[in-house]
Amino acid sequence: MPNHPSGNISGVRERSRIEIPIRNGALGTFITFDGLGPGADHFAVSFGPAARGAPLVRMHSECITGDVFGSLRCDCGAQLEQSLDWFAAAGGVLLYLRQEGRGIGLLAKLDAYVLQDRGLDTFAANRALSLPADARSYSCGAAMLRALGIPSIRLITNNPDKRLQLEQHGIEVLETIPTDTFVTTFNRDYLSAKARVGGHALDPQALAAG
Repeated sequence: MPNHPSGNISGVRERSRIEIPIRNGALGTFITFDGLGPGADHFAVSFGPAARGAPLVRMHSECITGDVFGSLRCDCGAQLEQSLDWFAAAGGVLLYLRQEGRGIGLLAKLDAYVLQDRGLDTFAANRALSLPADARSYSCGAAMLRALGIPSIRLITNNPDKRLQLEQHGIEVLETIPTDTFVTTFNRDYLSAKARVGGHALDPQALAAG
């Protein structure tokens, strides 16, 4: 279903580090990188002694509507908040990837929302716009982990493609840890499509009850 990942990204190196306190009470070290490609403003946030052993890692694709405005049409903001709570308690690394709308961008994502309101599921709406159902590549995430000296991780995700792509790019994923299933009146069909089409590990009882 998702696109095949692109090749390994080499030559990625840290650009800067700065500590920033965030709203859940944690102190995050924001880390930027050079070498990820033109306009690729991906960044990492490290919490606590995250680089020891196999740290907890969340590879999170940007979602302006969910992450910033708390949209109830998706579960992105809720997944991010839960991951930040876990990092505050146990340490870890957030990889924040600027791949809005499963890689199609904000404007196209909102165009796809219009089609979803007409009855298409989230993947079919992308295809109806002559766009990939999922255009994301996680080779950038693997390159960031290599630049941080992190070869092995425990990955917070419901999406099996994230683990597959990271392993294809040389990152050892010791386990995957699913987030909760955040069902609302507005996102049940969206989540059901992610489970049915994308193979996401979502709780079927929560989907049915939501």
